[in-house]
Amino acid sequence: METRTFGRTGLDVSVLGFGGAPIGVLETGQREVDGVLGLLLDHGVNLIDTAAGYRGSEEAIGQSIGSRRDDFVLVSKCGQAFDDVPGSPWSAEVITATVDRSLARLRTDHLDVMLLHTCDREVLEQGEALGALVRARDAGKVRFVGYSGDNRTGAYAACLDDVSVIQTSVNLCDQVNIDEVLPTAAEFGVGVMAKRPIANAAWKDLNDQPGFYARYAETYTERLALMAFAPEDIGFEESDWAEVALRFTLSCDVHTAIIGTTNPDHVLANIEAASRGPLPEEAIARIRTAFEEAVEDAGEKWAGQT
Repeated sequence: METRTFGRTGLDVSVLGFGGAPIGVLETGQREVDGVLGLLLDHGVNLIDTAAGYRGSEEAIGQSIGSRRDDFVLVSKCGQAFDDVPGSPWSAEVITATVDRSLARLRTDHLDVMLLHTCDREVLEQGEALGALVRARDAGKVRFVGYSGDNRTGAYAACLDDVSVIQTSVNLCDQVNIDEVLPTAAEFGVGVMAKRPIANAAWKDLNDQPGFYARYAETYTERLALMAFAPEDIGFEESDWAEVALRFTLSCDVHTAIIGTTNPDHVLANIEAASRGPLPEEAIARIRTAFEEAVEDAGEKWAGQT
């Protein structure tokens, strides 16, 4: 598995990472979680992403691979209010309590990265939320602090001295952050995690998507239809959609692309696709052009999806 240096963190992360939302939201059984996570780690995938708001995800990950803590870079996200922790959204109180809860759930004494989970720019400018994470970092509970979000707020976050990692949407149906966030992240040496790298499988019929995925895939499905792009346009086959999507994202200036799956066959397919490296330059240009022309035809800017 190829690794890239995760910005100024100095960590080496696999280009393919794991997104922990589905195992919580879909209430995946622990045996299935164990199988998927074990398979990923055994094949060199070393970045595991989750969030305090992904119901059951942190607990499942901790139970499954807490004993292999040295084998992976662990990322979680926080900021929202929860019934079982004190404090209002984005307050120092709720963030401090959520960090401690995440450590217990994940069965670890530190997180490699803790991200603010898509707050708006005003919250960042006020400084209370970020300051709470900085104090957690200084206390040794978190190694690096970051932000999960998109568009101009994502670019603003990448400029902040204490932000070492950005998680932002980058895929063939969501290209705004390629121009709006990634250059700033590169300028400031910020590690970049691409979320939704396969565009929530937007090439599928929405009726074939589980409810959790369908909600997030609707916008991308509409965009892809307007783009009028297919893998055959760049020399691939229709069955290669997932590979084309992942390799496009990995062709961008990102360090890792996180995919959430509960299917071992999909794990192996993603690993194989990632091993083939970035797409050829002419294929990248074709996808970029398809997006730009669709945006022009739509008559409105397509924002990065939060």
